[in-house]
Amino acid sequence: MLLCLSTGAYIVLYSLQILGTNMRAGGILKLAALVSVFFLAVFLAFQLLEINMDFNLGNVFGSMPVEEGPTRLERYKCGLSKPCPEGHFSFKMASGAASVVGPKICLEDNILMSGVKNNVGRGINIALVNGKTGDLIKTDHFDMWAGDVNTLITFLKTIEEGTVVMMATFDDSASKLNDESRKMIGELGSSSISTLGFRDNWIFVGGKGIKTKSPFEQHIKNHAETNKYEGWPEVLEMEGCIPQRQE
Repeated sequence: MLLCLSTGAYIVLYSLQILGTNMRAGGILKLAALVSVFFLAVFLAFQLLEINMDFNLGNVFGSMPVEEGPTRLERYKCGLSKPCPEGHFSFKMASGAASVVGPKICLEDNILMSGVKNNVGRGINIALVNGKTGDLIKTDHFDMWAGDVNTLITFLKTIEEGTVVMMATFDDSASKLNDESRKMIGELGSSSISTLGFRDNWIFVGGKGIKTKSPFEQHIKNHAETNKYEGWPEVLEMEGCIPQRQE
């Protein structure tokens, strides 16, 4: 811009020199012509400056990266890492943490049992689910430290064929277990119930009438050298897809 204005000023000065030598001959008409030349030079200077600025701004904004919106992570039922196939129920569950935080059981994005729902307790926590529809039948918990194992046995006898059985421990869940109760849980598909001990953590999904051992089971022993908490092992978590009963 300074270059263009200097050029205009030079034209005016040169024109004034001519005016000085020819004032008598030119008079007012020449003065008017010179003023017109000056304004024309200024106008051209601003036009060139505007074109140059547009070009530079176009380069700046044209090279700026376009910000994309944040990628939205897809959420699956119960917070699973991937969706379950058609004809399966999504589930996720966790055992209790020491004697402080109760277990949590989720099925098809519905929390069946948790401390927030106030339906968990010390011992073995059980949720019964319809194997065809995924609807919750009932929940209960059985104190295996100070309770009566016969209440657990009575409950297990009421489970109907085709029912999905979900179990999670909290604090101690084995001190009052006897051979009959262990055998009945084993018939639901458990492999670890026979060795479940004092303050072990254990989570399990089985079913009434299952013909094989369930693949949905985790068990960690209470051991002073490996416990995460003082007197208790670490929390167990498990997720998966339960096949829907077709019959």
